[in-house]
Amino acid sequence: MYKHILVATDGSELALKGLEHGLTLAKRLDAKITILTVSEPLHPREARAAQQAGISNAATRYDQQIDSLMKERFAVIEERAREHDIAVDLTHEIDDVPAEAIVRFAKLKDCDLIVMSSHGRRGIQKMLIGSQTSEVLVKTAIPVLVVR
Repeated sequence: MYKHILVATDGSELALKGLEHGLTLAKRLDAKITILTVSEPLHPREARAAQQAGISNAATRYDQQIDSLMKERFAVIEERAREHDIAVDLTHEIDDVPAEAIVRFAKLKDCDLIVMSSHGRRGIQKMLIGSQTSEVLVKTAIPVLVVR
C-alpha cells in the first residue's frame, strides 16, 4: 500500500506517538521510512537581541544549539527504530514555515504517506497557536495520518 512513509517530528512527547505509528506501519508494510524534523532559522531580530545581550556570534551559537538538539533527537529516533528493527533515513531542514518544508520534502522524495502528530486544537485556540499539521493537510494531496 505505502512504499515510502515520511514522519514529521518536532521531538515532543506527542510527536513520539506519531513516530511510533510511523515505525510500526513501515515495519508491517515493509516500507521505506524517512524522519524529518524542521527548525526555524535564527531571525535577524533575535540575532540583534542576542548581540545586545552581549552574545557574540549569535548565528554560530544558534547553529551549535540546533546541531546538539538534532543529535539528541536523532539518537532517540535511532533507538526507537532499532527496537522496531527498521532502518530509517534522518533528515533535518531549516525553514521559516515547517509545514511548507514538510510538503515540499514529501513531494521531492516521492513519499506516499505523511505521519504527523497533532494536539487537535480547535476554534480560536487553533488560530492563536497555529497548527503545522493543519497547514500540511491543506497544502498537500499526499495522504496524512494524524496521530493524537
